[in-house]
Amino acid sequence: MPGGGAPTMQQRRDPIERERVRHGEHVIEHLLRRAGFGAGQDEIDDYLELGFSAAVQQLLNYEPIPDDVDQLIGSPGYVAITARGQFLPRTVINDSRQRWLFRMIHSRRPLQEKMTLFWHNHFATAYTKIAGALGAEEGARYMAAKPTEDPNQVKGQIELFRQHAVGNFRDLLLAVAKDTAMLVWLDGRTNIKGRPQENFARELMELFTMGVDTFAEADVYAGARVFTGWNLARPSNAYYTFSYVAGQHDTTAKEFTFPIYSNGSKVIPARSADAGMQDGVDLINAVAAHPATGPRLARKLYQYFISEVSEPDAGLISELATTYYRSGFEMKPVLQRLFLSTQFVAAANRYSRYSWPAEFVARSIKEVGWIGFSVNDALGPMSNMGQQLFEPPDVAGWDLGANWFSSGAMLTRMNFASQLATNQKFNLRDTARGGRSSPEALVTLMLDRLTAAPFAREPYQALLDYARAGTAWTGSDAQLLVKAPGLAHLIVGSGDYQLV
Repeated sequence: MPGGGAPTMQQRRDPIERERVRHGEHVIEHLLRRAGFGAGQDEIDDYLELGFSAAVQQLLNYEPIPDDVDQLIGSPGYVAITARGQFLPRTVINDSRQRWLFRMIHSRRPLQEKMTLFWHNHFATAYTKIAGALGAEEGARYMAAKPTEDPNQVKGQIELFRQHAVGNFRDLLLAVAKDTAMLVWLDGRTNIKGRPQENFARELMELFTMGVDTFAEADVYAGARVFTGWNLARPSNAYYTFSYVAGQHDTTAKEFTFPIYSNGSKVIPARSADAGMQDGVDLINAVAAHPATGPRLARKLYQYFISEVSEPDAGLISELATTYYRSGFEMKPVLQRLFLSTQFVAAANRYSRYSWPAEFVARSIKEVGWIGFSVNDALGPMSNMGQQLFEPPDVAGWDLGANWFSSGAMLTRMNFASQLATNQKFNLRDTARGGRSSPEALVTLMLDRLTAAPFAREPYQALLDYARAGTAWTGSDAQLLVKAPGLAHLIVGSGDYQLV
């Protein structure tokens, strides 16, 4: 020790304290990757100051936080958008996609956007069919319009998901059943007595709630009859909206193979046409309360937030399902139990889920930088990675997990990492000045900034070899201008960065 003598208690404690703080950062980074789309250091510091439990509460209880992120679009200091004339996310689907990606990057309510993406896949609806039926502008309107910007207060489907992001699942089901885009997507607008259309009833049971092998084909036909008359109208030729057409409702009784009512009855009784809309409400109540729905939602949430590479913990699935039923189908207490579980914070479950293209792009922009970069430049690469927002491939949504990673899709991710790192080279150079003392310090700084899964010895050595290659190390701005973006490209384009 300089000056002689033993280290003080505080000096001995410092490395332990530093390790404790770093562990806390890792846990918060994990939380923000899973419950959001990653975070810059300023955001991490803010949540770290709260502590983990309070951070979870703030993410879940975001209602007091102003939802003013759209007002920042086009402002200096934020990722750019590319407008072709006026920026019109209400009626131009490319602008709708830009706005949503902007929100993923900058929203102060990250869990709201993360759950909106979850519901978009759960209730998978594709713009192309809506536009084919109603026209391109109307298609964008019913997928993405905000009531505050629409002359008729039309709420696009994605706004519906945003409104109910952590809300009541039964209420969300009912809202989806009346949603204009869904009524076009699953042909509910053509569901009339005498010619019942089965698509929505089938997906309501198979994909949205109970799951396969929980109902019979007869239930699909009965369910189709339940929703006869749940159609569309166009008041004053101005917009399409849900309309219950009593004269098109099948008024006869409908029998199912599973209970509809709490007394065990499996029959929705015959009703007058005027009262017939209650049939659909009764069926939605029944499938929301079905014994298979809670566990199925719990497993999907487990795979989305905890791990998709290991079998879901049976005990936690049971607890989540119990919370779902006891709360009356509220998602917020379910998510709170999930985030505060030992399984969520377990080190073994970090980096145990494959990032969706939207997650990969939003996170890399948040961590690498965005000044001078447009979200529009990410849309083409995202599509080539396998995910175009507002365009899931079919009613079952996207193929998740390792299915994201064809050779072409992975090459696109690597190329996007190069594109972004090159675009941000001056920003990265400025940040890298904190690691200019040595190649090792620079690699450490870049790995701290870009939260990839821990590199194994050989790929870590490859990063060091890259940083050391070339002329003797000086740490000059000119050297950092090459090495920092080069390391960002290698890290973000690595296999380790594709895990969240």
